Amino acid sequence: MPITQKILFYIPIIPLGMIMVFLAVALSIVGLWLVWKFVPRNILKSHNDLTNAIFQAIALAYTVLLAFVVVVAWQNYDKAVSHTETEANCLVDIFRSSAAFGKTFETEARAVIKEYGKTVILEEWESLSRGEENAKAREALRKMWELYVKYEPKSEKENIFYAESIDKLDGLREMRRLRIIDSRTGVHPVLWFVLLVGALTTISFTFFFGSDKFINHAIMASALGVTIALILLTILSFGFPFTGSGRIEPKMFMQVLGVN
Repeated sequence: MPITQKILFYIPIIPLGMIMVFLAVALSIVGLWLVWKFVPRNILKSHNDLTNAIFQAIALAYTVLLAFVVVVAWQNYDKAVSHTETEANCLVDIFRSSAAFGKTFETEARAVIKEYGKTVILEEWESLSRGEENAKAREALRKMWELYVKYEPKSEKENIFYAESIDKLDGLREMRRLRIIDSRTGVHPVLWFVLLVGALTTISFTFFFGSDKFINHAIMASALGVTIALILLTILSFGFPFTGSGRIEPKMFMQVLGVN
């Protein structure tokens, strides 16, 4: 499990956000205090124009990077939701179509389908929060597949429903595979390194503007730090859609257990 996923797994989102905001404010105030202590303000003021030009270039580059990563993280989160919904829809369709194959097969098929659904909800969802699949869910899916492979359709009507059910089973397996991949993808460590270095550089550059009042300067630097911290928290949360307090819940699969 990547370190970013471990952080999200062990620390709830609200305390994690408070920690990140505290660190951003602490960095802003302590860093600014050190600059004010050791660098004369008249020197800082004399270089405001140059400092502002460089700061704008750095801030623009970092803003573009942040926006890009946020969009990608959100798209990946949205894809994870779509994969989960599609998998659950396939399961519901298979459940309902089993009625076309006679009472005996329907009973067996629905028992296996419900077993898979319960295992996903009660066990595999916890495994997903660690970026892992569940062996029992995989075994339940294998049983479902074997049950359909062994069945011989007895009429034209059954042939139609059988072909559709096999197609849905293929879709179910594919969506489950993508769901598991989604649970462990996250943002690449190299990109996290660039994001963190960019955050430190952008916040630190605000220390070198000349200002007459420390409190005003500290508030502005802290506001920038808090904004960046919250954006990084958003990226972290969206990067692992099945981990943490804001994770995707298995509500779609719960519908399977209530199908009539």
